[in-house]
Formats: sequence, C-alpha cells, structure tokens
Amino acid sequence: MSLMIKNAHAILSGLPGEAARLAGPDIRIRDGKIAAIGSLTPLPEERQIDARDCVIYPAWVNTHHHLFQSLLKGEPQGLNQSLTAWLSATPYRFRAAFDEHTFRLAVRIGLVELLRSGCASVADHNYLYWPDMPFDTSEIVFSEGEALGMRIVLCRGGATQGRAVEQDLPVALRPETFDGYMADIERLVSRYHDPRPDSLRRVVMAPTTVLHSAPGAQLREMAKLARQLGIRLHSHLSETVDYLDAARQKFAMTPVQFCAEHDWLGNDVWFAHLVKLLPEEIALLGRTGTGIAHCPQSNGRLGSGIADLLALEQAGVPVSLGVDGAASNEAADMQSEAMPHGCCNARARGCWRSRATPGAPSRGSRCGHGGGCGALGQRRRRADPWLSADRHPAGRHAGGPRHLPAGRSALLRPA
Repeated sequence: MSLMIKNAHAILSGLPGEAARLAGPDIRIRDGKIAAIGSLTPLPEERQIDARDCVIYPAWVNTHHHLFQSLLKGEPQGLNQSLTAWLSATPYRFRAAFDEHTFRLAVRIGLVELLRSGCASVADHNYLYWPDMPFDTSEIVFSEGEALGMRIVLCRGGATQGRAVEQDLPVALRPETFDGYMADIERLVSRYHDPRPDSLRRVVMAPTTVLHSAPGAQLREMAKLARQLGIRLHSHLSETVDYLDAARQKFAMTPVQFCAEHDWLGNDVWFAHLVKLLPEEIALLGRTGTGIAHCPQSNGRLGSGIADLLALEQAGVPVSLGVDGAASNEAADMQSEAMPHGCCNARARGCWRSRATPGAPSRGSRCGHGGGCGALGQRRRRADPWLSADRHPAGRHAGGPRHLPAGRSALLRPA
C-alpha cells in the first residue's frame, strides 16, 4: 500500500540543527515506512492527501503519563494545590475508587485524547497496583493501546513501602511485597515486552518515586533485574524542592546522588520533572546520559516551577516531553504540551533565545519526537507523520473531550 502526502508547507523531522526541517513538499509512505521525501510524482492508484498550508511533523512521543487520571480533571479539592497537597486531595484519594470498568474508561479516554493531538507513542506510568487486585491494570493499558494502534510503553509503577501522604489510604491500597513486585515485572516482560525496533509493546521498571517507594537495597535489586531483562528504568524525581529536603534529611545527599548510589543513573534511565536541581546534579545527569521527561503544563499548574532545559541540554541530558496526568494539567494534549507551553516556558526560563537556532516548532518537534524516541530506546523507523495547520488541522478538532467542570464527575467517588 502506497500513500503520498503532497504540497506540505513545511516538514519537520524531529532532529536537531540543520536537519530539523526537510525539503519537500511531498512524502511517500509505503507499507508503514517513509519511502521518499522531495518533489514526487504520484504513482498509479496511489492514495493522496493534500497537505497544502499544513505542517507535517513526526507523531509525538509522550514519555510520562498517568492514564488513570483522565477521569479526575477539575476535581475541586485538588485545585490551587501544590504537589503534596494535590496528591492527597486527588489521585491518592480516588485510587481505591477505580474498578475494572472505570479504569478501562479512563485509559481509553486518555489514549483517544492523546491520539487526537498527534501522539502515537505513550509511556504510561501506571501505579494502580495493590496486593490481590481483582483486575489487571497492565493488561487493560496494553489492550486499549492495541485497539487504537498506538505504541504503549508500560512503566510499571507501584511501591513496596508507604509514605506519610498515603497513611490514611484504605487498607486495600497497602504497598506490595518486594517479591510480588519483582515477580510481576518478570511476568509482564515475559508476556508483553517486545524489544524489536518497531514493537508496539514495551515494559519499564518504574517504582512510583525512587526516594519514597522502596528502600535503597531494593532499588539496587530493581535496577539489576531491569538490566538483566533488557528493559529501561523510570520514576519521578526532583519535581519540587521537597525532594531535595527529603533526600538530605533521610540520606544526607541530594536526590540525584541518591540515584547514583543505587544504580539509578545511566542512558537507560529517564526521570519525570527534574525541576529543582543543583548544578552538580545537572552535571551528573549529563555525564551519565540520564534523561528527562519535561512536563511543563503539570509543573506550572501545580506551581512546581520550570525545568532548566538550557542547562540540562548543555550538560548533555537527553530532553523529552511528557503530558503527566490529566488531573494535574487538565488535559492530555501533546500538541499544546510541545508547542505553546513547552517552548514558551523554556523561553521564560531563559532557554532558546538565540536567533541562530531553530525556532520553537522545530525544537518542540525535536523534544517531542526525537527526544522521546531516545528516552524510550526506540529507533525512528515507523512512519508516523502528523499534519497540522492554523486552519482545519488534520487530526485535531475543536471542542474535544478536554475539560470537565469542577465537581461534575459522577463516575468516581473517593473510597
């Protein structure tokens, strides 16, 4: 099967530097792969899409999400809260309210929203697990992704120890056992993980928060098992200054130093947020090739701050983009994450001001696609172009399921 996208106004590659924009104006896709780019002549019986006045860019790669939060938009108790208060008020308060039906519905809504915004690959940091669960959240995430033809990277979250913010949770949400967590990682890798370049299913070792979710000795064992299985590692880190305070108080070191001590740095590791970092932490992340999933809308909504992408990039830290959860950014929209919010926030932080460097769209595509492929260990082989224009954008429509009025959700009640 052959498809030609013709007459594009611009073609973005997701690559850095002069390779950020490709000469077109046409693209030919054959059997799911880009076969040619340039001024092309249509083939007999070839399907054609007229992309006049449109920009073509690679489909977004979302490197950090919480799909279950799709039903928690506009939850009133979580509004105008900082991170810790918001965690207690919204995602932790509602975790026990999810059953198989509502979890599947949340995942489906989140994936459809992402797909409508041009996202084809999703790393879902799912931490809805507890002992003796009556349904399999991992299977639901993979099956819903398969139904939409999306690439799913399951970041298997969870915890083997509790934290103060969770002490009032229902007993049903107590931490897992370490043996149980590790056994489930092996089960998921055996059943779902496909390491091939074009695979649509990957599994990642991803305890919810490295500072709080497991003791140091267990973190080392998790890292060791992940590398034995050939899977990557992911978690939250340094979203607020509280991470720095907690690491110094509990471990007498910075959060990034703690990760280094427990084998949680390397080019097979990426962390969400990394907003509050000391210069020596940025340097250590760069030396080890550890990546970031930058989540600008969520960090802004919770008042966490803006990650210093300029310093991170200059240090050699791979930069990708994540939506985080719809409960903290009120949307699941990679288009707005990459273009207005990600790029404008970076400029507000002092990044990307030089006229000699590519503009915001090219940088957004580089982080939102090329950086995402790097973070997830994917080779750029699939043809996942997406079209967008100021008028009549293909694949995006106004009035989609984005926001819920505060207090109007009847689907969930806190347990």
